[in-house]
Amino acid sequence: MSGAGAPNSAEQIDGSGLNVVIVAGTWHEQITDGLIAGAERTLSASGAAYSIVRVPGSFELPVVSKVALDSGADAVVALGVIIRGGTPHFEYVSSAATDGLTRVALDTGKPVGFGLLTLDDEAQGIDRAGFPDSREDKGAEAAHAALTTALALRSLRAQ
Repeated sequence: MSGAGAPNSAEQIDGSGLNVVIVAGTWHEQITDGLIAGAERTLSASGAAYSIVRVPGSFELPVVSKVALDSGADAVVALGVIIRGGTPHFEYVSSAATDGLTRVALDTGKPVGFGLLTLDDEAQGIDRAGFPDSREDKGAEAAHAALTTALALRSLRAQ
């Protein structure tokens, strides 16, 4: 598990005044719903306002994230699940979504919390989805990263 050395995402953040959009794919619904729940817990606890937009799959995360940020959101939490299959499709979609989300963050100058799980099997996703028996909560971690980065950018821009 890659969670060793992770920052403390349980740290309380004051997200008051921030508007965040969770953009989530619809593939692998059980895992994705767990990721959304983790992001919602973190955003609610911070006091940030948030909304959820569902998209067909991970490939669509970048374009919808860009529009959300261009429309006034302070940050996006992008959540998706891609499970390796027997064709190169996994590599193409994973790469396109990752590169696209990076470009969105750089082009807009706003944070994109990266909650795109690229997995070998469903069990890995269940273990990262923030369920009571999961070892990690990647939805909460992505929301925490988006909030922390939005606050850092706000501070830098105020200087």
